[in-house]
Amino acid sequence: MLQIRRSQERGYADHGWLRSFHSFSFAGYYDPAHMGFGNLRVINEDRVAAGAGFGTHGHRDMEIISYVLSGELAHKDSMGNVESIPPGEVQRMSAGRGVTHSEFNHKSDQTTHFLQIWIEPNVKGIEPGYEQKAFAEAEKRGRLRLVASPDSADGSVRIHADARLYAGLFDGDEHASLPLDPARKTYVHLVRGELEVNGQKLTGGDAAKLEGVDALSLAHGKQAEVLVFDLQP
Repeated sequence: MLQIRRSQERGYADHGWLRSFHSFSFAGYYDPAHMGFGNLRVINEDRVAAGAGFGTHGHRDMEIISYVLSGELAHKDSMGNVESIPPGEVQRMSAGRGVTHSEFNHKSDQTTHFLQIWIEPNVKGIEPGYEQKAFAEAEKRGRLRLVASPDSADGSVRIHADARLYAGLFDGDEHASLPLDPARKTYVHLVRGELEVNGQKLTGGDAAKLEGVDALSLAHGKQAEVLVFDLQP
């Protein structure tokens, strides 16, 4: 089974300082047909206006990944981390038994565009944790680069969840395939550009849900950036 969800079908919120597309039910957007997929709970495509941001707020028992597309995201948390996340870097925060943090765009002349991703953990009440790593464009060009996993495989950030996250860049003749376990779920989120996923054309913001499928094929990209989630059933 391969099911396409088009970009325009997502929830949308415009708060002035924040414009956000919600792939799954979140805050004021509720759709019982889109509460998550496997243990993937949230993908919010956020655009934060210059000089604005999310004030200090709390989380618990969630693996939170920030994937910056343009601009920079300033992060400060109750664990003592004060960081800036530029494009090409992946931030992982394990909320565990409880953490507070804030996220801001301190630039006065540009918008911060990033994906906020929540994955449900397979263990609760752990010590909160933080990790941030850079993945060069060359590592993602024409292939799927593992960027998050339960065991830090291939230098990926470690998440406390039964899930793996890959990132890839595809243009022209570049293509890649990934063997899948048909018993698991796969979610493909096209960040931008155009890309064929198992022969189906996606454009920026579109997603594909795959179940009972044993292989993923990515081809015919046009300035495409894609995230692929391998998820528990």
